Amino acid sequence: MDVQTIKQRFDIIGNAAGLNRALDIARQVAPTDLSVLITGESGVGKEVFPQIIHQYSSRKHGSYIAVNCGAIPEGTIDSELFGHEKGSFTGAHDMRKGYFEEAHKGTIFLDEVAELPLTTQVRLLRVLESGEFLKVGSSKVQKTDVRVVAATNVNVMQAVQSGRFREDLYYRLNTVPIHVPALRDRKEDIYLLFRKFAADFAERYRMPAVALAGDAQQVLLNYYWPGNVRQLKNVVEQLSVIENSRTIAADVLRRYLPEQEITKLPILYQNKPATTDFASEREILYKILFDMRQDITDLKRVMAAMTNAAPVMQSMAVVPDDYIIPATESYAAPEKSIPEEVEETLSIQEKEEELIRKALERHNGKRKLAAQDLGISERTLYRKIKEYRLEN
Repeated sequence: MDVQTIKQRFDIIGNAAGLNRALDIARQVAPTDLSVLITGESGVGKEVFPQIIHQYSSRKHGSYIAVNCGAIPEGTIDSELFGHEKGSFTGAHDMRKGYFEEAHKGTIFLDEVAELPLTTQVRLLRVLESGEFLKVGSSKVQKTDVRVVAATNVNVMQAVQSGRFREDLYYRLNTVPIHVPALRDRKEDIYLLFRKFAADFAERYRMPAVALAGDAQQVLLNYYWPGNVRQLKNVVEQLSVIENSRTIAADVLRRYLPEQEITKLPILYQNKPATTDFASEREILYKILFDMRQDITDLKRVMAAMTNAAPVMQSMAVVPDDYIIPATESYAAPEKSIPEEVEETLSIQEKEEELIRKALERHNGKRKLAAQDLGISERTLYRKIKEYRLEN
């Protein structure tokens, strides 16, 4: 088994060094029972790596269960993962097995693991260390033999430092780390992926495949791709269905690339390390607000300097060269107090509350749609609604 075989089996396109490295680590760790933590931005394709690890392990004939931790409400996630006893809470009419019990002798994939509540993190740590767990409402210890693979697009060390993720759990999950590179760091793969998606959609919709003109290829390669492979696939599908011409020019392609990502928010994309991760769903908003505040402060500093210099220059211009200041008369530029530099106050909490309120109003209170609009998990939205008292 080599990396090329894995690519063919799982339909993986690309030859970038970072991608090959990630696949090689997955290949090497698969035969073991070590826990694996997969990191990378949203949309890079992290979900295929747990499947590779499972299929090339001794557990391949056992169960493979994928769980999106960010999509399960906080009040029910313990029951989903570990099960519950009959009558343990309102609505628990029957005993239920949890995912860890169902995945016995198999593999469980915990996607968005950084979204787990701290109480659930304690339970997960116990499973990882001893294989033991308790069902909700039960005092009987149960055992399970499960291989855990987790994934997140969050900078977990920042989450640890802020108290949102247990440090001991992080090191237990991160026995073997795998980082999946962002699409912008795989420039040699971008056009290959475009052609692959174009061929797939041509077959699906029974039409000729779209192709890029030379200038459009350059636009494709220079774009930042904040949504990574997922965004590229969506763009190719839209081009395949909507455009009549099968040759896509640069100006046509630009219409399918969000303008703000190219021109309106350059501060996010200039001089940033390729491995930038965001500590939470709000990190991008925080960065924009902080940079805006710094820009405002710098602008005010420049304007203050220009304002203070103006009276002196004006006075110098109107005094004749032969004018002699009498001994009893003193000349000085009009006094003007230097304005104190007042830094703009941009309350992140207020902005966040306003965004959530508008999303809920836009979708008539439908939280699932509002969460999708905001780009956060439903559980995170539920928590924020309680925090800002937006239930009504």
